[in-house]
Amino acid sequence: MIVFQDVHKSFTSKVVLAGVDLTVERGETMVVIGGSGSGKSVLLKHVVGLMRPDQGRVIVDGADVTALNEAALTELRKKFGVLFQGAALFDSLSVWENVGFPLAQHTRLSAREIREVAREKLALVGLKGVEDLMPSELSGGMKKRVGLARAIAHDPEILLYDEPTTGLDPIMADVINELIIRLKQQLKVTSIAITHDMTSAYKIADRIAMLYQGKIQEVGTSDEIRHSPNPIVHQFITGSAEGPIAVA
Repeated sequence: MIVFQDVHKSFTSKVVLAGVDLTVERGETMVVIGGSGSGKSVLLKHVVGLMRPDQGRVIVDGADVTALNEAALTELRKKFGVLFQGAALFDSLSVWENVGFPLAQHTRLSAREIREVAREKLALVGLKGVEDLMPSELSGGMKKRVGLARAIAHDPEILLYDEPTTGLDPIMADVINELIIRLKQQLKVTSIAITHDMTSAYKIADRIAMLYQGKIQEVGTSDEIRHSPNPIVHQFITGSAEGPIAVA
């Protein structure tokens, strides 16, 4: 469904991606782990064409993203739903207006129809009766779930999760993890999640890819990554200060 082929990206003299090769199969959840500043978010931006590689290709559902013009990119982006790190809700819009925002922008549904879709998607993420609340009235966990409802409002084929459990307590983080698993089962979506939360990574992933120094160091199932002999992977997943990963 998604293929990175020898993807390079630099910003002035800083090399962020140095030849990323990674394949995400249709229907699987791929979790990309790595330290802060390792290029995980840059990788996601390449998937939706917000950034273009200096070298290499990104292929989504058979389309070479790097070769598409803006009109074609706009069409391709309709396949995606995104859960942003901070939920990224619009403060001036109600919950249902936030969830229905993609539908208001890209469909001809009436406000009444959009509100009904929003209500259905909110129910899917365990939120009922909150349609008319404002973001300021929500807890952090509720905001994440509203953001997730918005991500699935238009029934996307691909979901991108940017640090889905960051800023949440362990119990609410597990609620989000369970939702990610359930939505995959119900919607049959292909997903990429980026995180440094190994509890979340092990739980939601079909496979995990470790990004370090601009390259994918290893790809494997949760069990394979947990027992990897690779010293880079081992240091990261155990959170050790000792090892080949330099501590700034």
